[in-house]
Amino acid sequence: MNGTGTRTGMGWGARLLIALVLILIGAAAAVWALAHYQPAAHFLGVASPAPQPERAVSRPADAREPAPAPQVRNSQIATLESRLAQVENATQRAAGSAGRADALVIAFAARRAIDRGVALGYLENLLAARFGSQHPAAVATVVTASHQPIRLNDLISEYETLAPELRRGGPQDSWWTNVKRELGSLVQVHRASRPAASAEARYNRALRRLSAGDVDQALAETMRLPGAARAAAWTAKARRYVAAHRALDEIESAALLTR
Repeated sequence: MNGTGTRTGMGWGARLLIALVLILIGAAAAVWALAHYQPAAHFLGVASPAPQPERAVSRPADAREPAPAPQVRNSQIATLESRLAQVENATQRAAGSAGRADALVIAFAARRAIDRGVALGYLENLLAARFGSQHPAAVATVVTASHQPIRLNDLISEYETLAPELRRGGPQDSWWTNVKRELGSLVQVHRASRPAASAEARYNRALRRLSAGDVDQALAETMRLPGAARAAAWTAKARRYVAAHRALDEIESAALLTR
């Protein structure tokens, strides 16, 4: 009886062991099947959802960047206005410098032509276009002087030729008046601070000023000479010379003030 019970107990233990092994094998098979067979996993509800592909978010074609804040926009506008003002000022200065340079070139070229005693040529139109509206009289004087050119060297040489006529009296003076004038010019007493008033001294002063280009003062001295009436042609030329150079001075001053 003990032998039968021992065989029976060992038989049940072996059965339990075999059953446990079978259960483990079945569990492993089930796990493997669920891992490799997705339909069965979905059927049992244990499969993890497949990751969804990311969608590229498309922006509408008419979508725009958000408008900047009012303070930022005002600051940008102020910066742009400041830069535009700087550019405009620089442009105006450059244009003013170019206009002044052109005006000075025209004025200096006109003076050179008058001093050389040649015609102005194309400078007449340039003078009229640049200075004619504000300085019409000066432009007309310069143009007229170019048509009747008078050079300083010609005035000097002619003045030296007129020396005897300028020193003696005019045709209305008698011979006795001329003799007394000549005798008085030999010896003359005057203050050191005042120039001599004799005809010889006046003529010499006029010639020195004329040689220095001071035609206006030379003309003033000449008009005080006793023979000034005999030099009417020379004085007319000297007056035209002085008028032309005064007109040139006016034109050059206008050129310097051009903006």
